[in-house]
Amino acid sequence: MTDLTYRPATPDDAAMCIRIRGMTRENAFSEEELRALGITIESWNTGIRNGSCPGFIACVKGQMIGYCFGDRNTGEIVVLALLPAYEGQGVGKMLLAMMVDTLKNQGFHRLFLACSSDPSVRSYGFYRHLGWRPTGEKDEFEDDILEIQLDHD
Repeated sequence: MTDLTYRPATPDDAAMCIRIRGMTRENAFSEEELRALGITIESWNTGIRNGSCPGFIACVKGQMIGYCFGDRNTGEIVVLALLPAYEGQGVGKMLLAMMVDTLKNQGFHRLFLACSSDPSVRSYGFYRHLGWRPTGEKDEFEDDILEIQLDHD
C-alpha cells in the first residue's frame, strides 16, 4: 500500500482514535459507549501524554486509518482498531508488532489482551494465528484473555 506510514501516537490523536473505534467492522464502540466505560477523549489524551498508554498510529496520506495501544503498567494490549477498508493488508499485524516490541523493551515477559470467544469474529483467529494463547480466563464481558510469552535474548 502506497503512502502508508506508522508513527507513535500523540495526545492530539485521541479524538480521532475514539471516532475510528466507532467505525470498526466488528466490536465497534461509539463515543457514548466508551464514555460509559470511563474512556473519553480527555482520558485517552492523558494516557498518551503521560506515557501510561503508549500507542502507534497507521496513516494513509497523513490520515489515521488504525492504531494499537498498550498499558505500560500491566502489559495489556488495550486496543487494536482498524478501518474496515484496510483490513487484511498487514496493517493491524504491524501495529500490534510495534506495540509488542515497545512493551517487550520495557521489560515485560508476558503480554495479554481480551479477545472475543466467538470463532466467527475476525480477532479470534487473528491473535491465535500470531501465537497468542488462551489463559482459560475471561474478562467482565466474557471475552477470552489471551497471552503471549516474550523471549528476551
